[in-house]
Amino acid sequence: MLTEAFQKKGLRVTRTNWDNPTYQWNETRYALFRTTWDYFDRFTEFSKWLDQTSQQTTFINPIETIRWNIDKHYLAYLQKDGVNIPPTIFIKQGDQRTLQQIVSSTGWANSILKPAISGSARHTYKLTVENLNNHESIFRDLISVESMLLQEFQQRVISQGEVALMVFGGTYSHAVLKKAKPGDFRVQDDFGGSVHEYEASHKEIEFAERVVSCIKPVPLYARVDVIWDNPGNICVSELELIEPELWFRKHPAAADLFATKVADHIR
Repeated sequence: MLTEAFQKKGLRVTRTNWDNPTYQWNETRYALFRTTWDYFDRFTEFSKWLDQTSQQTTFINPIETIRWNIDKHYLAYLQKDGVNIPPTIFIKQGDQRTLQQIVSSTGWANSILKPAISGSARHTYKLTVENLNNHESIFRDLISVESMLLQEFQQRVISQGEVALMVFGGTYSHAVLKKAKPGDFRVQDDFGGSVHEYEASHKEIEFAERVVSCIKPVPLYARVDVIWDNPGNICVSELELIEPELWFRKHPAAADLFATKVADHIR
C-alpha cells in the first residue's frame, strides 16, 4: 500500500532487506525503515550497518533520531520533558545487585523486566513475589551483557489495553487498540494479542502530538503507544520511530497521507 502511495506521488520505490549484501545503498537517495524486526536480535551487526549506510543515503527520520530511539533510555528523556511514563528504574549493564535487591527497593508488588534495546517483547518478564527467584538466573545473564529496565506493572493494560497512535510530521493520523489475550499481559500478536478499531479522544491525540513534539527535529513518522497507569493517567509505554507497524491495512487513506508528508519533505 505504501509503495503504491509513493508511486502516485511520482517517486521511484524499491523494497529490500537491510542486510541485503548486493544492494547498492549509494544509489538510493532516501531510505525508510518498515519491518526490520530482527535488528534487536542482531544489534551489533545492525549497528555497524547503520554507521555504514548513513554515509551512503539519507534516512527518513535521521540517523541521530534512530540511534536515540533504539535505546529505551529515551523514556528518561521524555520524563524530564514532562511526559508521563510508567515508574521506571534503569539498570546499568554489569550491575552487581540481585534482582531481589532491586525489586525490594521499589516496593512494587508486580513489575516488568525488559532490556533497554529490544522489541516484540524480547526478554520481557512479569515479576511477582512468587516468581522472582525463578528469574534471577536469566537476569544475571542479561545484565552482564546489556542494560535493563524495571517498571512497575500497570494493571490497566490488561483491562484497557494499549493504544497505538500514528503521528506523521507531528500531526495525528489514526489509531488502533491492542489487547492481550486472556491470561497474558503482552499485547503483541506474537503472543496472541489482538488489534481493534479505535477512535482516539482529543486528550489522547493531544498527548501523542505533545510526545512527538519533544523530539528535535520532529520525526516524519512516529507511533506513540500509550497506556493508563495505575492512578488512571495516560502515559507512554513505547515511542516507535524506527520500524513501527503503522496499521495502514486498517486505515488505507493513511498511506496516502504518509506518502504526501514524505514527498513534501524530500522535495
